[in-house]
Amino acid sequence: MAAPGALQRSVVSPAGRHTASLIFLHGSGDSGQGARAWIKQILNQDMAFQHIKVIYPTAPARPYTPMKGAFSNVWFDRYKICNDCPEHIESIDSMCQGLTDLINDEVKNGIAKNRILIGGFSMGGGMAMHLAYRFHQDLAGVFALSSFLNKDSAVYQALKRNESALPELFQCHGTADELVLYSWGEETNKMLKSLGVSASLHTFPNLNHELNRTEIEKLKSWIVKKLPVEAPKANE
Repeated sequence: MAAPGALQRSVVSPAGRHTASLIFLHGSGDSGQGARAWIKQILNQDMAFQHIKVIYPTAPARPYTPMKGAFSNVWFDRYKICNDCPEHIESIDSMCQGLTDLINDEVKNGIAKNRILIGGFSMGGGMAMHLAYRFHQDLAGVFALSSFLNKDSAVYQALKRNESALPELFQCHGTADELVLYSWGEETNKMLKSLGVSASLHTFPNLNHELNRTEIEKLKSWIVKKLPVEAPKANE
C-alpha cells in the first residue's frame, strides 16, 4: 500500500510560547477530532498546556480485515485482534512514513525531537510504539493506553539489535478490558523492560476498553514531567 499523504489533524494550540509537541493517535475507527472530543468530555475541557501543542491526526480510511475488509480509519491492518498472530507489517511500515512526515513538520517548526512525545489509545498506542522504538528512538517518550504489541512484534526484533538510549514508556490498562486483554498489555510491558525500555504500567481495576479521568490526569502529569516548561531565552 502506498504511503499516505499529509494526515488530517485536529490541533490544540499552547496558551503561551510553543516549545514542545504531543502527538495523540486515536483508536481504530475513530478520528483525531473524535479522540480530542472524547478527552474533552472526560476532563470537561481540552487537554491543553501552556507550552505544548497537542496534535490529534486522523488515520486514513483503509480496508480492515477484522471488519471483513470494510473501510475504517485505522493506523494499520490486523489479521485478527490477538497477540499471537503475525503483524501486518506492510501497513504498519507504510503508516510510519506518514507519521514521520508529521514529526518532521514539528522539527521544521523549531521543535527538537527530544521535545516531542507520541502515544495513543488502543491501536494508536501500538502504532506509537512501532514508530518510536523502531524509527524515532530520540523522541522524549511514548505513551500507550489500553494497547499491546504482538508476541513476535517487529518492535522486539528491532530492540534486540539496539544499543542506543530509548524513550521512556508510560502505559495504562484496565483490568476489565475485554477487547485488548490486560494480560496483553502486561506482557508488552515486561518484554519492553527486558529489552532496555524504562516502562511503567498503571493498572485501573474494573476499567474496560476506555479512558477515565484519573488516567488522563496521570498522563498529563507525566507529559509535563517529560516536556517541562523551558526558561525563555534572554532576548525574549
